[in-house]
Order: sequence, then structure tokens, then C-alpha cells
Amino acid sequence: MLKDIFTKSKKKKYATIPSEAAKQDVPEGIMTKCPECKKIMYTKELMKNMKVCINCGHHHPMNAAERFESFLDKGTFQELDREMISENPLAFPDYLEKVEKDRKKTGMNEAVMTGIGELDGFQIVLAVMDSTFRMGSMGSVVGEKITRAIEKADELKVPFIIFTASGGARMQEGVLSLMQMAKTSVALKRFSDNGGLIISIMTHPTTGGVSASFASLGDFNFAEPKALIGFAGRRIIEQTIREELPEDFQTAEFLLKHGQLDAVIHRSKLREEIANILSIHQPGGELKW
Repeated sequence: MLKDIFTKSKKKKYATIPSEAAKQDVPEGIMTKCPECKKIMYTKELMKNMKVCINCGHHHPMNAAERFESFLDKGTFQELDREMISENPLAFPDYLEKVEKDRKKTGMNEAVMTGIGELDGFQIVLAVMDSTFRMGSMGSVVGEKITRAIEKADELKVPFIIFTASGGARMQEGVLSLMQMAKTSVALKRFSDNGGLIISIMTHPTTGGVSASFASLGDFNFAEPKALIGFAGRRIIEQTIREELPEDFQTAEFLLKHGQLDAVIHRSKLREEIANILSIHQPGGELKW
């Protein structure tokens, strides 16, 4: 009809300029926006670069599986104590339901993965905490798995290496979670007394009871760039001492400057640096430059 002809919408000659909101609407999984520099990059490119931003060098968090894959020699990983799962000793409401949700989300049974593997041909026992599981909080199972990993390293007479990432002790387990600080620390002391080598690598964030126990007890204490490391939160400390803290307070760089770390190591250099340390701790070992 004539009415339809004259009312029919015409095709637009020019494309509509997208809004700022539309520009930021990134398809999930395909692209990743860096929280530091705000640049957007292909996720595949980020993964190839070991999850380090190709624009500003920001170290995106790695989960336990990614860390094992990037750190150990291919095909050498053997997981330990995977079957261990948390109970609810204090009958904390909805605790087990939340733990089960994280199991399905991460494919892990707890917030730490432990295993035996090789780095540049050197056998090691490795523990990796995962912040995607209950924010890497330390409960009874996390403490027990780390303790068993230390004891396995002692049994095999090989170095023990741990990557820490945690919000601290798990409040749903109360004092039982706090006990893990002492248990893991005692295990490390026994291992050290038997001549064992301990390397701790702190990643973002390493806080609370984890930072105050096994994370800080390495023969070598390292960290990734700009990792948050500390016990209490910044706001709590400022309110307690009634002073404003430095802008870089509790960063890896701040701790290094004040003698609390041995080095801050870029992720791309980590394998090489740790392998170098392992080599000089072998009988007749020499430093590789």
C-alpha cells in the first residue's frame, strides 16, 4: 500500500558511533581488559605471555593449574593428596555448600595444589595456592596438604618450593585454621634442620596468617612485581598507628627496599632464576650467569 511505502524506514547512510559503554563491552573470554593500564588485548595473547600484560607488564593472577604448566618441565607433574576435602568442624552455616561451589568452579578440591615435578631437570616438590578457591584461604586441609608436601620433600631429599596467594586464615574453621600456621612452620623447621632447601614465591595477594607463617620462612623469599604482601590491611594499620602510610606500602617493591624480600622477579624470568638457585645447591653446583 502507498502508506507502507512512505512510512517505510530508510537505510542509514552512516554507521552509528558506539558509546563509551559499548566500547568497554568486551566479549567474555575472547578479550581481556588489564586492570592496571585499562588496555584491551586478546586473551590468547595474554596467555601466551604467561598472563603478563603486553602493554604495561601487569601480572594477572594465575590459577594453580596454569602455574604448574608454566613452571615445571612438561610431563613431569605428579599431583599429591588430591582426594583431601574440607569438613565443617564448627558447623558453620552454608560452609560446605560454598566449598562445593568452588570445587565445581575451579576443578580443584581445595585452595592449594601440591605435587612432585622437575624444573630444568631438577626434581622438586611444589605447592601452589589458588586465590580463585575461597580466596586462597587457609583451612585445615590447606595446612595439611602443605605439611605433607614438605614432609614428602624431606623424604625424597629434594627442594620444596611454594607459590603463595591467600587472603589469610579461613574464618569458617576458627582456631583450627590458625593452628595451621604453627603446623606448617614446624614442618619447615624440621625440613630445614635436615638440610632441606625452601624457596617461597609470594604472589598477589599474600596476606594474613599465610604471610605470617610459611610464606615468610623460605631460605629464599621472592615475590612477583607489585604483589600485595602483608598481615593486617592498610586501613586497619593507619587507624591503629594514626599515621598515613606510603603509597607503595605492602607492595613487593616496598618489602624488597626494607629487606624483607630477597628479590622481586618478573614471571618471564622465574623459571630461569629458580633453576639457577637449584643448580648451585646440588653437589658441586656452580652459579650459571
